[in-house]
Amino acid sequence: MRVHFIAIGGSAMHNLAIALHKKGFEVTGSDDVMFEPSVSRLAKYGILPPENGWYPEKITTNLNAIILGMHARIDNPELLKAQELGIKVYSYPEYIYEQSKDKLRVVIGGSHGKTTITSMILHVLQTAGKDFDYLVGAQLEGFETMVKLTKDAPIMVIEGDEYLASPIDRRPKFHLYKANIGVISGIAWDHINVFPTFQSYIDQFKIFIETIQPGGKLIYSETDAVLNDVIVKDNSGIDKQPYILPDYTIENGITTIISDGKKYPLEVFGDHNLLNMQAARLVCESLNISSAYFYQYITSFKGAARRLELVGKNDNATVFKDFAHSPSKLQATIHAVKTQFPNRKLIACIELHTFSSLNKYFLGEYAGTMDEADEAIVFIDKKTFEQKQMEPYPAETVKAAFSKNDLEFFNDPKQLLNQLEIKNLHNANLLMMSSGNFGGINLIDLKNKILQ
Repeated sequence: MRVHFIAIGGSAMHNLAIALHKKGFEVTGSDDVMFEPSVSRLAKYGILPPENGWYPEKITTNLNAIILGMHARIDNPELLKAQELGIKVYSYPEYIYEQSKDKLRVVIGGSHGKTTITSMILHVLQTAGKDFDYLVGAQLEGFETMVKLTKDAPIMVIEGDEYLASPIDRRPKFHLYKANIGVISGIAWDHINVFPTFQSYIDQFKIFIETIQPGGKLIYSETDAVLNDVIVKDNSGIDKQPYILPDYTIENGITTIISDGKKYPLEVFGDHNLLNMQAARLVCESLNISSAYFYQYITSFKGAARRLELVGKNDNATVFKDFAHSPSKLQATIHAVKTQFPNRKLIACIELHTFSSLNKYFLGEYAGTMDEADEAIVFIDKKTFEQKQMEPYPAETVKAAFSKNDLEFFNDPKQLLNQLEIKNLHNANLLMMSSGNFGGINLIDLKNKILQ
């Protein structure tokens, strides 16, 4: 099979390219700009494009398929050439389905927790010695790549994003996988640039449920009111399994699950992670792993990258980084750290970076989300407004939206760094949250300085 990737440098795209190369496919690709770790990973397998740019001459009738990344534009010259020649063009979720349609497909959806739930399932399956393929949205300890595709594995575990499949396929990705076992962790409005109303966003989850195959199963959080309303109104004949928080204790900063009289100390914490764990447990039970074995295996799970990831600590302070950027994720992450360390001051800093979070009319969704933080900081790199061609707004607009008058606001990374470096971290935690990089701030250097 000869497959060409348009926009091969994307996170999911380059991992899929590597997976197909390892499966024996002949893989080529193009991109106009690429960053690490994509460059090094593609180079390792000999499939890094020799130079950046789009080259229509690469597109010939010898290709069996084109895989189109979201980063490409609809007037991309390689895409136009493929359409002219009549070569089949897939989005990467379409191609994932093509490669897994004969497997049992587990698809994890929801506005939050998708990566963590998927990661927990993969960790337990690997520890249990199961044979499986996967697609996950973060680099995990013990897994070389974020995508694995083989001929023989009977199971495919897929993180199911609700964002669009490709520039020419405006369907959400998780609609295309046709799950046998589906998970929805919760519904909280996101991607306002694509789903301009909350109802249009909710509708995507209704459609996802309808795509679950006959005889399939939906595992869902009973703690989410919006999701519960969707479930009550759903008339599909699939089996529905709810989950809630398990029994647990917190002692000396360690969360311990209590199940059937046994205690299982965890390396992760927070109600949102405990809920994620219950979703993963029900999936694993469906794959013939008992609860007892699940809890035994999950005790060694350290978390997914950038999900309450430990940057550094000393005897009386800890620095965490997290991917949280939407209102629900922000509130859940702050609550988790404050609950785990109730006697420590919490300094919470979020970078607003996505189209949704920067939208002036969406900003009000953040009201109250940082109330549990003792000190709250919001950062928007002024260059982000320029790059996204959005009109900037002042600190007063942000403070009003968050309903927190003592909130600190910065739009210059140097000023933010200076402020963070003088924070008193005695008996305190610093929580840095972003889907970006805080304007290039090196969190390791920051940690080394403030934890001295």
